[in-house]
Amino acid sequence: MSDVPLGDADLLARHVDGDPDAFAELVRRHRDRLWAVALRTLHNQDDAADALQDALLSAYRGAAGFRGGSAVTTWLHRIVVNACLDLARRRSVRPTQPLHDNPDSAPTAPDAIAGRETSLAVTAALRTLPAEQAAAVVLVDVEGFSVNEVAEMLNVPTGTVKSRCARARARLADQLRDLDPRRSGNEPPAQRVQSPAQYGEEHA
Repeated sequence: MSDVPLGDADLLARHVDGDPDAFAELVRRHRDRLWAVALRTLHNQDDAADALQDALLSAYRGAAGFRGGSAVTTWLHRIVVNACLDLARRRSVRPTQPLHDNPDSAPTAPDAIAGRETSLAVTAALRTLPAEQAAAVVLVDVEGFSVNEVAEMLNVPTGTVKSRCARARARLADQLRDLDPRRSGNEPPAQRVQSPAQYGEEHA
């Protein structure tokens, strides 16, 4: 018997065929990234947990509808983001508690304080974004999906994704400009900060 792990598509196919363990393995592989997207989109741990649970249940039940036109991870992210946006619209989500980084990825001293301040500032800035903009910029700049992939996930034109990302980046840049010690005061906000993608990579 081969020790080579099954691919995502194979696991999904096995789940559809009745394998009781296949979907659980698929979730184990991708849960951390899916959770990060939900958390950064909704800015609230309870809401993110609810949206992720709804999304995984939807994926579990709807796996037979997957036709292989995209990667399984793209399909899963689409379901999670749509669940987040649906919940945000239903509840008019407002953050009630600060987000906490994964302790396993926390920087060590002496960078821990500066890194924590950056993380909290980015989290606070993301909270100010409309859910649609947050989802787009998180998927593109933090998770590294292409604009075309995100357009497919959100079921919108690529131009809409670009527009949402541009608005989100401008708003984030304006709010995060004080994090750049090199700012001169005469530079436009977009030049005074690192890109949101760089912050996301540090705390993804």
